Amino acid sequence: MAVLKRILNFYINSSVHVALSVYAMTWITLIEYGIEYDENTLYFVFYASITGYNFVKYFGLAKFHHRSLAGWLKAIQVFSFLAFLAMCYYAIQLEVKTIVVLSILGLITFLYAIPIVPKKYFVDDKKNLRQISGLKVYIIALVWSFTTVILPLINNNIDLNFDTAIVCLQRFLFVIALMLPFEIRDLNYDSLKLGTIPQTIGVKKTKWYGVILLLVFVLLEFFKDDVSNSVLISVMVISIITLAFILFSNKKQSKYYSAFWVESLPIVWLAILLMLG
Repeated sequence: MAVLKRILNFYINSSVHVALSVYAMTWITLIEYGIEYDENTLYFVFYASITGYNFVKYFGLAKFHHRSLAGWLKAIQVFSFLAFLAMCYYAIQLEVKTIVVLSILGLITFLYAIPIVPKKYFVDDKKNLRQISGLKVYIIALVWSFTTVILPLINNNIDLNFDTAIVCLQRFLFVIALMLPFEIRDLNYDSLKLGTIPQTIGVKKTKWYGVILLLVFVLLEFFKDDVSNSVLISVMVISIITLAFILFSNKKQSKYYSAFWVESLPIVWLAILLMLG
């Protein structure tokens, strides 16, 4: 049991789980647009997610403790480097215009982790985008929506239209909703000046915010020019499941409530869509 727990912790801490979620949402876009399984885009997104998330999470630790890194962090560094090599391999398989978009997302990720923004914009000593009051959740949602919607469409030469804007907005809202249980969980640890959503409006209103986000997420489906029954049903089902996780979240949630179960919801969404298809 202890071995399985260590494996599970490494699976989560090395960002494999979150990478599978990004991979799943990208595949959902391919299904929604009737695009065949795009191995290059999907595998790139998977390995890029591992590389990006681990860079953001562990940059500071590696920088200041590189001489005495814990064994788990060393393992994650090696794993992240291998993921980076795989990401580079799949990147060169992508269309040039896709790489241009990727460069923009890469810059956002860099600014999110590296302290280069003027200190006057921060409440603490940190100087990266993730520390700007109230901004973190929206940056993550923006990057996820562009990565999982725009990238696969551009790489498959699909014209971006009104429906694409709706899908991007839906993903943006859905990812913010997914982040709410994490925000509630971190109330006991985040600086009071970070301005997270539950810090700003409280836990109860945060849950109502989640209700509104998911309601708009579903309603937007009816504004598309091309509405698919299977996609509509999957959107409704995953919204109900996500809402339940938001409503039951609290500051004393279990270790794996958000890190594993909530993070699994995009994978569940993909499974629902595949079954309906």
